[in-house]
Amino acid sequence: MNDIHTQPGTTPASLRQIGAIRQRLHGLGASPSHMHRVLRLWSQALPQDSGGRAIETFLPARLRAALPVLEGELGAIARVRSVHPAADGAERLLVELSDGQTVESVLLPRDGLCISSQVGCAVGCVFCMTGQDGLQRQVGSAEMVAQVALARQRRPVKKVVFMGMGEPAHNLDNVLEAIDLLGTAGNIGHKNLVLSTVGDARVFEQLPASKVKPALAISLHSTDAARRAALLPRAPHIAPEELVAAADDYARATGYPIQYQWTLIEGVNDTEAEVDGLVRLLTGRYGVLNLIPFNKIDGLDFRRPPAEASAAMAHRLHQLGILTKLRRSAAQDVDGGCGQLRARSGQRRKIVPIRAAA
Repeated sequence: MNDIHTQPGTTPASLRQIGAIRQRLHGLGASPSHMHRVLRLWSQALPQDSGGRAIETFLPARLRAALPVLEGELGAIARVRSVHPAADGAERLLVELSDGQTVESVLLPRDGLCISSQVGCAVGCVFCMTGQDGLQRQVGSAEMVAQVALARQRRPVKKVVFMGMGEPAHNLDNVLEAIDLLGTAGNIGHKNLVLSTVGDARVFEQLPASKVKPALAISLHSTDAARRAALLPRAPHIAPEELVAAADDYARATGYPIQYQWTLIEGVNDTEAEVDGLVRLLTGRYGVLNLIPFNKIDGLDFRRPPAEASAAMAHRLHQLGILTKLRRSAAQDVDGGCGQLRARSGQRRKIVPIRAAA
């Protein structure tokens, strides 16, 4: 990473939070409208000298003079360490943060982007590579926006989903600060900002009060409380019925349907009992069920169901009145499941083989 000249005390690590960037701008004489301009151009991956001579009359002289250094500081918050293109048009990005830690972003087909909110994750989902590592640190709000800016240097981004490494509810203040910026200066439609969570009371308390209200995705994975607790061992102990009810209230208040996420694992949650449970839980709810066949992970005994079985389950649920989509995880041909790029970079803390729950 190239060194940049900064003011004393100003380092990329000190600019992990959007609030810290605002303080930096305030110190350069920026008003709120000046800050909005800088944050807009940065989050949309546009040069800070955009606008030609207009900046000479709009920006104060001190801020204008500092723009080259400031642009370098913002660019040093995160950088792309490696790019892994896939046959389906997706690109998996291994993003290095200013302290050397790495997270993953995924450029999706149709102008989508999946970003990470934590380095590691504390929930410990037994089918997830990230979940095997535990939580190493929170990702700052500016580091989340930096992932978007890096992606926009490569292609347009019109939708951002917080579904990468980490549990957004465990870093909620930073996530909501990033969502607020992306939904305003970042020019992302609010329904195209999607927060994914295993379910946490704080989400249902804070999101309705937010200025920018994102769409919500719920990592459900089982309708049986005991099985769900085994699959998501450190998720809050919320009964699936209670979780779906709270999510449905938010969906109807915002007008954005819930995306219920279901990692489909052969012999674990692809059973007729789970089909019955989904019909019981989701009938009449404002949402869509996304069946996502499991991505193979070395060291884990879980298997993805045969394609025909996955399609049959989706068809069966449709017949029973549940809006269901069978998803194909992006970049499977480059082993790009969440956490796998980071693992291959040598930053895994441990490897814990876990057998499937019956």
